Amino acid sequence: MLQLARLPRVRLATLPTPLEDAPRLARALAGGGETPRLMIKRDDLTGFALGGNKVRKIEYHLGEALAGGFDTLVTTGAIQSNHCRVTAAAARVGGMDCVLVLRPVEPEIIQGNLLLDHLFGARVRIGPSSDRAAHEAVIAEEIAALRAKGRRPYLIPSGASTPLGAVAYLQAFRELLNQTTVQGIAVDSIVFCSGSGGTHAGLALGAALSQSGVEIVGISDGAKRDHLAPLVSALVAEFAERFKVDVRIPPQDVVVLDEYGGTYGEPTPGCIKAIKTAALAEGLVLDPVYTGKAMAGLADLIGRGRWRKAQTVVFWHTGGHPALFAHVADLTAGESSS
Repeated sequence: MLQLARLPRVRLATLPTPLEDAPRLARALAGGGETPRLMIKRDDLTGFALGGNKVRKIEYHLGEALAGGFDTLVTTGAIQSNHCRVTAAAARVGGMDCVLVLRPVEPEIIQGNLLLDHLFGARVRIGPSSDRAAHEAVIAEEIAALRAKGRRPYLIPSGASTPLGAVAYLQAFRELLNQTTVQGIAVDSIVFCSGSGGTHAGLALGAALSQSGVEIVGISDGAKRDHLAPLVSALVAEFAERFKVDVRIPPQDVVVLDEYGGTYGEPTPGCIKAIKTAALAEGLVLDPVYTGKAMAGLADLIGRGRWRKAQTVVFWHTGGHPALFAHVADLTAGESSS
C-alpha cells in the first residue's frame, strides 16, 4: 500500500471539493439527444488563492520545499498561468520568496492571474520569446543568480507536473471514489482538460491502481496528442519509480482528444459557446483557456452519443476563473452594449 500520507504537505485546499449534479447543463449540451448523468467535480472550489486544480499540487511541492530548507520558489508558465498564481500565493504561506518566469503567450496586460502574481509579491520576469530553449535559459539564469546571492531556490516545473503533482490527483481520484461510494454512484468516465500532464497522470493512476474501470478522458488545451500522451505515460513511469509501485500506462492507453483545443491560450468558438452554455444552464463559471475547451469537447462527445442515458460522466472542473478577465473581448464579441 502506498504510504503517500507520509509525504511533506502544507494543507492549503478546502477538501473535499463538492461533487454536484448538473442536469440542466447535461440537457443543454445534449441539445435534445440522449443525456448521460452529468456531475461536476468542483476543483474550482479548492479555495486558496481563488482555487483550481493547482492548489492540490502545490501543497506537496511547498511541503517538500520547506522540508528541504529552500527559501525561494521558482516556476514558469504562460502569462495567465493558474499554476504561477497559486505558486506565488503559496510562497507567502511558506514565508518564501517567489520568482516567476512567464512565457509571452498572451498580451502582457496586468489583469487576471498576472495581476494576482504581482499582488502576491512575486518577482515576475517575462521571457524574451516562447521558444523552449530560450525560455529554459532564462530560468537557468534566474536560478544561478539566486544561488550566487546565497539563496536556495526550489524549481517547480510548469504546471507542477511531476510525480508529486500526480500524487495530488491520485489522492483526488480516491476522494471522488469515496464520494461516489457514499452516494451509491458508479462513474463511467471522467472528462477534464489535459495540459501539462500532472492532473492527467494522477487521475490515470487513480483509475489504474483502484481497478475501478473508470475511463479517463483528457481534452487537450491545445497541445497535440502525440505530445501529451507520452508525457502522461512518462509521468506515470516516474511516479512508479519514485514510489516503488508496479504500474505502467503506455502512451497508446492514454486518452487525449486534441481536436477541441485550437491554439493554447486562445479560446475557440466552441469554447466560448460552452462557457456561455454552462453559465446560463447552471450558473457555472468556466475559463477560456482550459475548462471552456474541455466543456466544448464534452458537448461534442455527448452530442455524438459517446455515453448512454444510464451512464454517469464526471466533468472535473479544474478552475482558472481569473483568466476570464483577460478575455473580455472574446467573451463579449457581437453583444449589444444596450
